[in-house]
Amino acid sequence: MAHQSHIHDSSSSVGSSGAGQHLLEAAILPVWLNQRTIGFFGFIWLWIGMAVIIATFQLGAGGVAGLPLLHVVAIIFFANLVLGVVMSLTADIGTEHGLSFAVYLRAPFGIKGTHLPAVSRGIVAAIWFGVQTYLGALALNGIVEYLWGFDNWILWYTLFAIVQIANTALGIRAVEMLASIAAPCIVAISVWMYFTLDVLAETQGINIWTFVGDQDVAALGLFFANMAFWSALAVDIPNLTRFLRAPGGERNFFTRNRNVFVAQFLALPATQAWIALIGGVSFIAAGDWNPVTVIQGQGGGLTLVALLLMVILAQWSTNNAANLIPAALTFVNAGAPRISYPVALVIAGLIGTASMPWLILNHLFTFLSYYGAVLSAVGGIMVADYYLLRRRRLNVPALFEAKGQFRFANGFNPAGIIAWVVGGTMALVFLEYAYAVGFVTALVVYLVLMKTWILRHYPQEELVSDFDDRFLATSVGRNWVYTEHQRFERLTTDDIPASALKREDR
Repeated sequence: MAHQSHIHDSSSSVGSSGAGQHLLEAAILPVWLNQRTIGFFGFIWLWIGMAVIIATFQLGAGGVAGLPLLHVVAIIFFANLVLGVVMSLTADIGTEHGLSFAVYLRAPFGIKGTHLPAVSRGIVAAIWFGVQTYLGALALNGIVEYLWGFDNWILWYTLFAIVQIANTALGIRAVEMLASIAAPCIVAISVWMYFTLDVLAETQGINIWTFVGDQDVAALGLFFANMAFWSALAVDIPNLTRFLRAPGGERNFFTRNRNVFVAQFLALPATQAWIALIGGVSFIAAGDWNPVTVIQGQGGGLTLVALLLMVILAQWSTNNAANLIPAALTFVNAGAPRISYPVALVIAGLIGTASMPWLILNHLFTFLSYYGAVLSAVGGIMVADYYLLRRRRLNVPALFEAKGQFRFANGFNPAGIIAWVVGGTMALVFLEYAYAVGFVTALVVYLVLMKTWILRHYPQEELVSDFDDRFLATSVGRNWVYTEHQRFERLTTDDIPASALKREDR
C-alpha cells in the first residue's frame, strides 16, 4: 500500500464539478520535494533574522529588573529549548505533507472552522507587520533626518511597507536571500552594541554580571512569558518548513527533520537569549531597555547609521518570514480562489497599518500575553490531532473537498472549536502560566471529544484504514500533486506531470 501512486478516486478528486474550488488556490497547494529550496544554513539565517526584534530587548530588561543577568539569559534560553520541542513537532506537518498552517487546520477545525483560528492568527501577524514596519520607518527617518534634515516618518512607513510586501511577493527564495544577508549583519552589529554598553556600564562602576534589580520578577513567569512570545510561530511554523529540504523516503523522524533541529534548538534559543542579554545590559547601564536609544545618545555619524541599519534589517527579515507569509496564507485560505498570494500580502499590509501600530507599541507585552495565551491552545490541538489521533497520516486530498471527511458539522469540527475555547479560556485565567495551561488543556479536551463523540459520527479515513502508509508523503518519497484531472495524486517527484498546478509564491 505504501507504493500506491495516489489515493483512490473517491477521496482524491477535488472540485471536479467546481464544488471544492473555493478551497483551492495555487499558493496553498502542498509543496513538492523538488520545490523545497531552504537548506540547513538557510533555515538558521531565517531564525536569526526573525529572533532579532525590538521587543526582545524589552524582555531581557524586564528580567534584570529583578533577577541577575545570567539567570535571565539562562531562563530565556531554556524556555526557547522547551518551545523548540513543540515547534519541531508541528514543523513535521510542513516537511511530511508540504502543507501550510491554515490548510492543515481544516483537519482539526473543519473546512470552515479553520478560518476562526487561522484568520485570527493572520490578523495578529498583520498587526505585527505594522508594528515592525513602524519601528523600521522610525529608523529610516532617523538616518535621513541626521544626514539631510528631512523628517517624515509616514513617507518612510509607506515606502518600507511597499518594499517588504514586494520582496515577500517574489517568493520564498527572495525571503531566504534577504535573511542570509541580514542575519550576519545583525549579529555583527549586535556584538558591537554589547561591548559598547558594557563599557558604558563600567564607566559608571557597574558590573553587569553582579547587578540585581529591586523589582519583584518571578523566574517562572519570565519563562512562560518567553514561551508566549513565540507561540504564534510554534503553531504556524509549517508555513516555513514546507519549503525546507527533506530527504524523500526517509521514515526516521529525526533524519527527515534534520534541517529543523539546529535552527530550532540552537539558532533560536541562542539568538533570543543574546538579544535579551543586550536589552538587559542596556537597562543596567542606562536604565533604558532600548539599546538603540541608549547608544544613539552616546554618539552620532557612523554609530547612528549602524544602529538604525540594524533596526531596519531586523524588522524587514522578521516581517517577511514571521508576519507577512503567515498572514497572507491565512487570507488566501479564507478567500480562495478569489484572493491570490500577492493580493493577500497587500491585505496584510493594509490591516497592519489600520491597526495603528504606533499605539499598540505602548501596550506590546499586554498584546503579546493575551494572543500568546489563546494560540497556545491551538498548538495543543495540532499536536493531539497530528500525532496522537492520526499518527502523522493525513488524507490530504480531503482537505480540499467541500463535502469530504473534514466537512464535519456544516464545515465545523465541534471538537476543535470547543477545545480551543476551553483551552484558550483556561490560559487567560492562568495568564502567568498561560502556555502550559492552554496547551495541555486543549490537547486533552480535543482528544476526549474526538474519541468519545466526533469519530462516531464523522469517520476519518486515515484512522479507518488502520493508519495506512498511503496517507504519508515525504516519508515514502511521494508528493501531493493536483493534476490536470482536477484531483490530487500521490506521485514521486519524477512522475509529476508538467501540466500539474504549481504554486505562485515560489
